[in-house]
Amino acid sequence: MTLHEDAVLVLKAYEDQSELRDLYLEHLAAHPDGVYKPCGAGHITGSALVVDPVRGRVLLTLHKKLGMWLQMGGHCEPGDRTLAEVALREAREESGIASGLTLVEGGPVRLDRHPIPAPCHWHLDVQYAALAPAGAVAEISEESLDLRWFPYEEVAAVADASVVRLLEATLARLGG
Repeated sequence: MTLHEDAVLVLKAYEDQSELRDLYLEHLAAHPDGVYKPCGAGHITGSALVVDPVRGRVLLTLHKKLGMWLQMGGHCEPGDRTLAEVALREAREESGIASGLTLVEGGPVRLDRHPIPAPCHWHLDVQYAALAPAGAVAEISEESLDLRWFPYEEVAAVADASVVRLLEATLARLGG
């Protein structure tokens, strides 16, 4: 199975945000390369919000190019087989937590479509949540200006609405 085929299956199974989900599926139907960065009409990205439910905190990265506190995430790469794999790879790379991260069960938590500068036009982000292992030590990557754990209640003060919605959906998924 290709990454494109996996994306279609994952999105068809995703029941929330039906309008946005359908837009993603239309994009993939129209663009065989729609999961990769060179697709000028936009491309699928994968991200994961790293959470530590035991301590009631979330790990955010201060994105080097955007100067914003965000969840870990990025582009699909050749060799990626699934969107879940993309999200988990990005979470490991950007958090510095090399082992023990696990995706929250149930597939993607949310979808978020946001504009990006030309030559591409849109990131069609498929957002997961990842559980940090006990005692996880985060380490800043080259892609970040900073990396920091925030208590859940502080996220709205530092991050944009898309991250807040992702945290809310993640906490709902976790039953909290």
